[in-house]
Amino acid sequence: MKKYLLSFICFGIFIFSILSCKNNEQETNDSKEGQIAEVQTDEDFRPNFHFTPEKNWMNDPNGMFYLNGTYHLYFQYYPKDNVWGPMHWGHATSKDMITWEEQEIALYPDEKGYIFSGSAVVDKKNTSGFGEEGKTPVVAIFTYHDPIGEEEEREDYQSQAIAYSLDEGYSWIKYEGNPVIPNPGIKDFRDPKVTWDDIHKQWLMALATREKTLFYTSQNLKEWTKVSEFGEGTGAHNGVWECPDFFPMQVEGSDQTKWVLIQSLNPGGYNGGSGTQYFIGDFDGKTFTPEENMKDLEEKHNFWIDFGRDNYAGVTWANIPAEDGRKLFMGWMSNWLYAQEVPTETWRSAMTVARELKLIKEGDRYLITSRPVEELDKYRAAEVIKKEVNINGNTTVLNSENIDLGKAEISFTINDLQEITYNFRLSNKAGEEFIVSYDHAQKKFSVNRSHSGQTDFSDKFASEISTAPRISDSEDLKATFILDKTSIEMFFDDGKTVMTEIFFPNQPWEAFSFSGLEDFTVKNFKAYELKFNKQRKKDAESKGER
Repeated sequence: MKKYLLSFICFGIFIFSILSCKNNEQETNDSKEGQIAEVQTDEDFRPNFHFTPEKNWMNDPNGMFYLNGTYHLYFQYYPKDNVWGPMHWGHATSKDMITWEEQEIALYPDEKGYIFSGSAVVDKKNTSGFGEEGKTPVVAIFTYHDPIGEEEEREDYQSQAIAYSLDEGYSWIKYEGNPVIPNPGIKDFRDPKVTWDDIHKQWLMALATREKTLFYTSQNLKEWTKVSEFGEGTGAHNGVWECPDFFPMQVEGSDQTKWVLIQSLNPGGYNGGSGTQYFIGDFDGKTFTPEENMKDLEEKHNFWIDFGRDNYAGVTWANIPAEDGRKLFMGWMSNWLYAQEVPTETWRSAMTVARELKLIKEGDRYLITSRPVEELDKYRAAEVIKKEVNINGNTTVLNSENIDLGKAEISFTINDLQEITYNFRLSNKAGEEFIVSYDHAQKKFSVNRSHSGQTDFSDKFASEISTAPRISDSEDLKATFILDKTSIEMFFDDGKTVMTEIFFPNQPWEAFSFSGLEDFTVKNFKAYELKFNKQRKKDAESKGER
């Protein structure tokens, strides 16, 4: 076990010490005589419903598409270790974006390099010519990363390539003509996200470079033409731009269509490390022009998909049916500041819950909002519903005897906000706590995980409090929290402000409480335990190196 685990083995029994005197006293009072609860680790931390690989390292979601009732998720994967290494494309499938089945590895490194991030499209009209015998080709577009070229400090060690599948994404054939976009002499030249631009009748690629996004177009997915670039001097730039996504969206409640550019960067996120910003504007088939209030923005602007520390490299699914019409999104639930050091040995990293994005307009400002996909509602089981709860001091409103806080959905409203700080707290008998606060005078959210359990695996994990601006001007605060063992996803004001954070408590969370300097009332408090079957896995041997 690694040195950050607070444990040692004595005669086969785990004995754990809690550093705080207060915590020792609490545990003594609440534990059975002569019995000490074991500290959680590794498999105890594995999420109930967020996707994780059975074992070893995972990062960015890749190549997501929907076809014939199945959602496909590919991801950056290293099958030989629990830290980053030679990248493959792992693969998982789902019927509802909630319950996942891990499949065999989809793409392996070869003599051209590692398989870095990218996307996949369903080529319904067979523009690529890969289709045969009535089989619709699925085409993956990815970055080849040549480690030898990188070691030699060449600029051209990354290029864009394609592969195709004739069995709906389960096996792949790499194109003999790769690369389809050779490197023009640009370092950090990667992560192609392709979509069919039905407005201009072309395949459209957004490609990340160090400080800008490049746009390419094609008619056949094999031959690409660069048409423009965007980003220098706009948005956050204290890091490398990565993992873009680019698509049109209809503004809610109108007939207006705008184009959305999602652009991750690392470091330079709102709370340090990894983060994902976005831009709204117009696209004429070649050039993207952002809205005036999104130009020349400083690093701390308000246009972030998620203000928390643990949602990165998120992109949207391709080929969602028109009758569905949703824009569906998923991100990697970690941060490069500490992702390779978190206290899980067998597996590393999870994906966020799938989310629906919407584009709204308030005044002259366009905003992306997000909420958990409605498919999650079908997993609701036990419930606690309280029409009104009066809060006086620290008031516990939910405990683990009613709802398992390791797989739960909590929502509530606070009306007529006062200019005080409202606190929402997860806690356990070990004296650990995870605190979310909203300061209405400052219109600011904050997250404190400094006493949330195991934190000493990295000096960057809990050394600072995460913050987020409140985007809404409403005097009522609405919140929805999605809890899954080691993560919380927080959606405030119908998803205008979103924060995702991970944590590693030594014992499961046992209580959820409210507090504030003044008394207040919580309305429409609803909590649901989410019921899941054990995540299905393929035989581990099928995912080893070939």
